[in-house]
Amino acid sequence: MCVGVPAKVIEKREYDATIDVMGSKMEVGIIFVTEVEVGQFVIVHAGQAMSIIDEQYAKESIEEWRKIVDVRTT
Repeated sequence: MCVGVPAKVIEKREYDATIDVMGSKMEVGIIFVTEVEVGQFVIVHAGQAMSIIDEQYAKESIEEWRKIVDVRTT
């Protein structure tokens, strides 16, 4: 099973981008979504942005991820 994490693109370069995943910034490849723009949301798996997703879906998904993180840290 593969798990993708929603993230917001905050800086884009030719082949990679800086993303924000629940407050953590990291670099990912964007070869599968070269058309992505700063401010859009993507699903990230194994260091690659795999697809562009709707902002509303991303925000709902992030809330669910936060619930999981909260349970695991209490």
